[in-house]
Amino acid sequence: MKQANIPNPLSRRDFLKLASIGLGGLAVRPFDRWLSLVDFPVSERLGRNCTGGKVPIKAAPDYNSATIREIYEDTVLAWLRELPASNPDYNRNIQRWVETPEGYIYSPNLQPCQYHPNTPLSALPPDRPEGFWAEVTVPYVDLLQDNPPPRSPGVKYQVENGLPVRYYYSQVLWVDQVRAGDSGGILYRLNEGEKHGYGYGDIFWADGAAFRPLTDEEVAPLSPEVDPAEKVIKINLTYQTLACYEGGREVYFCRISTGLPDYETPVGEHITWRKTFSVHMAAGTVDAGYDTPGVSWATFVAGTGVAIHAAFWHNLFGLRRSHGCINCRPEDAKWIFRWSTPFVSLVESDVTWSDWKAGSTHVIVEERLY
Repeated sequence: MKQANIPNPLSRRDFLKLASIGLGGLAVRPFDRWLSLVDFPVSERLGRNCTGGKVPIKAAPDYNSATIREIYEDTVLAWLRELPASNPDYNRNIQRWVETPEGYIYSPNLQPCQYHPNTPLSALPPDRPEGFWAEVTVPYVDLLQDNPPPRSPGVKYQVENGLPVRYYYSQVLWVDQVRAGDSGGILYRLNEGEKHGYGYGDIFWADGAAFRPLTDEEVAPLSPEVDPAEKVIKINLTYQTLACYEGGREVYFCRISTGLPDYETPVGEHITWRKTFSVHMAAGTVDAGYDTPGVSWATFVAGTGVAIHAAFWHNLFGLRRSHGCINCRPEDAKWIFRWSTPFVSLVESDVTWSDWKAGSTHVIVEERLY
């Protein structure tokens, strides 16, 4: 087993220096060595501290047990197994813990992830000369801005506080340039704003090995033979669950996180009206809001911004957590995205419509106490 507490490959001083000079310093000093992937632990499953702060490693799956040590944000550990609390704390709704080689961590504090580096493309595919969608398949990847200074509040905050800017496991981004790095690696340029008309326009370079291009097969529709009128999504706010039905038969079930009391997910009957592989979601300020790029598998269902989508920044599914959206595990959000209608392809990756006749999926959001 490799060392579990993984250091940041980019020192704070190095990161600030690179962020300030942008690509102008490439002529005198290669930067791709700083962007190389971290040597993550060897394990089929990993867990990343996704809390934004420190969390304790305990001697037993019990908050009253001794603290072995604390780990900082983005520390990645081997996820050996998940198990129930040995001494349930009934002030906590979730009683699950993760066993690591060093001890036990409360499961909501860890993003489940994997480390699957890729052989990057050496050029844009001939059939996709404008670029391609790609998913992050490692716990995190460091970024260097192509067009400083930072534009989005989130990136500004990271840079101003000497913190690395990163993308995380399961995020989906648009790659519009591929180049060989000065140290021999392949770099991808990730462009969120120019092509798709949203985001703040920050553009980054990153190690191409962290990204897997999406394929037609993995975004192909699920149950396309079923009449769209027979497909229904039911969301239960009381139990924080989502179920998909075909003609009254349940075909999928998952736990979710809907809106907190001040950001209630709207109760009622809705329809799917927009679907996109990736979207930048932001509101308020860094301290009192959120600013999150690359939110994957977004299926909009109500109002102007309520969507079913993947969440990589928490593992609290089963509890209210969001600003009104329906947060899912990435694999759940992707399944719902593929199953709901209308279907979206790699060619037409962001689709908005307003007509029931377009084949929208019926969505019911309700409070049920039984």
